[in-house]
Amino acid sequence: MSAIDETFQSLRQADRKAFIPFVTAGDPDLEFTADILPRLADAGAAICEVGIPYSDPIADGPVIQASYTRALDRKIKLNEIIDMLARATPRTSCPVVTMVSYAIVHRYGARQFVADVKSAGVAGAIVPDLLVDEAEEFKQICDAADFSLIQLVSPATPRDRAVRIAANSSGFLYYVSVMGITGERRELPPQLLEDVSWLRSRAQLPVCIGFGISTAEHVRQLAPVADGLIVGSAIVRRVEALADRPREECLGQLSDYVREMVAAFG
Repeated sequence: MSAIDETFQSLRQADRKAFIPFVTAGDPDLEFTADILPRLADAGAAICEVGIPYSDPIADGPVIQASYTRALDRKIKLNEIIDMLARATPRTSCPVVTMVSYAIVHRYGARQFVADVKSAGVAGAIVPDLLVDEAEEFKQICDAADFSLIQLVSPATPRDRAVRIAANSSGFLYYVSVMGITGERRELPPQLLEDVSWLRSRAQLPVCIGFGISTAEHVRQLAPVADGLIVGSAIVRRVEALADRPREECLGQLSDYVREMVAAFG
């Protein structure tokens, strides 16, 4: 089993759900990313997601896009991110996955990308722009390396296609809670609970919900039907707001937010 498989097995045995925070690599700098990952794990994160900055993300809203721009403006390179992950993951007591555009993976070389990030301690990749129809070769590379390939299902995905995506994914399924881009929202769609329940009944993998989740109330609403919840924009916005504060204060406030969200699972 992969590290992510083992995590979800342990969570099931403990009757717990996964809280998955997202941070952007290099925002505000790579040392911050290296420092925040172990703190998020200590605060209760079951998996940490690290976004690899890309100039043209297809699903990220303005908060995460802005964080990517800030990192790219600092000329941060992929090899520097991999080196940072190699330093951070041994200190991080939960699996780390990347959110990465397949354009980056393809340019780097798919086989080399998987080999290098796995050597850096990364357990899997979420690849939002890789269509299931074109994923077979990359899936084989990931399977051979015991590296999780996490794919997305949205409310607009036809149900037969959703089942196909589930069958061609590993680690967990990323269920996009709302149509559109990432970002914090006050309300989540009423159909969401039914759709996720249906997908969990058909998929062999855990189903984790992302996009729009930002409050403890969202956690309480969704925890009964999901295997895990992913929070990105609410964390990235806090990183931006706290970036000029003393580093320990920023790390501490982010850890407190994650503890609050984890506690809402009950």
